[in-house]
Amino acid sequence: MTESKLLKLDSILRDLGSFVIGFSGGLDSSFLVHRAGLLKDLKFMAVTIHTPYVPEREIRESIAFSSEYNINHEIIEVPFPDDIRQNPEERCYLCKKTLFGKIVEYAGKNGYTYIVDGTNTDDKNDYRPGLRALREMNIRSPLAEAGLSKKEIRELAQKAGLSFWDKPALSCLLTRIPFDTAISEVMLRMIEKAEDHLYEKGYPGSRVRMHGDIARIECDPRYIPELVNDPDIGSIVAYLKNIGFRYVSLDLEGYRSGSMNSIDPVK
Repeated sequence: MTESKLLKLDSILRDLGSFVIGFSGGLDSSFLVHRAGLLKDLKFMAVTIHTPYVPEREIRESIAFSSEYNINHEIIEVPFPDDIRQNPEERCYLCKKTLFGKIVEYAGKNGYTYIVDGTNTDDKNDYRPGLRALREMNIRSPLAEAGLSKKEIRELAQKAGLSFWDKPALSCLLTRIPFDTAISEVMLRMIEKAEDHLYEKGYPGSRVRMHGDIARIECDPRYIPELVNDPDIGSIVAYLKNIGFRYVSLDLEGYRSGSMNSIDPVK
C-alpha cells in the first residue's frame, strides 16, 4: 500500500514538472525534496525561509541536507512580519500568507510554475490554521495528495536509508509562547538556546514553553523518568536559569502538539 502511494507521489511530481518546494528542513519537506531529486527531468528548487522565529538548527540542517544530496537550494531572508508581533490567534494563517507569499514571488521571478509544501495527511486532520492560507494561495501538497501519513513517510525515509527518518518535529518558536503576547528577540533566543541544550543532553524533540519567566519543559513521555533522574539535571536547570528563566518546570503530560492553543496569555 505504501509503495503504491510512493508511485502516486512520483506521478504527481512528474505532472507538476516545474515547481518550488517550501523546504523547512523537517522530515516531510526533506523527504519530498529528496524524492523530487531522484526523478529526472524535473525543474525544481528547494526554498527555505529564514525568519527570527525559525530555529537556526533547521536552517543549518536544510543547508547540510541540500549539500549532501546536491539539491538546488535558496534561502530567503524575511524580517519579522509586523502583523504577528503580538502572537495573535490567527498567527499561523498570517505567517503562511507572508512566507509563502515570498515563495510565490520567487517562483514567478524565476520561471517556476507551481509551489508545493510538505503537508501530509495527518496535518489535514489536525488544527492547522495555516492550511487555509495555503489553499487560498493554491499551494500544492504532493505528500497529502498521494495519501501519505507521517508514519508512512518515516518508514519510506528509513527504507531509503535517509538519516533523518526519525527526526522529531520542530515547529516555529512562536508556538512556545501564549497567544496575545508581545514577542521579542530575547524571548525567541532564550527558547531556542534552552531547546538546543536539551537536544544536546539527549532529549530531542523537547519543547520549552515560555510563561513569563517560567520555562515549562514538554518532552517525549518516555524521557520523563530519565530526565527527572538525570544526574546532570542540576546543570540543565542552571543553564536555563543562566539564559534568563527564573523557574524551570517539567510538564508531566509530556509533549503535545498545539498544547499552547488552549492556554490564555499571562496578564
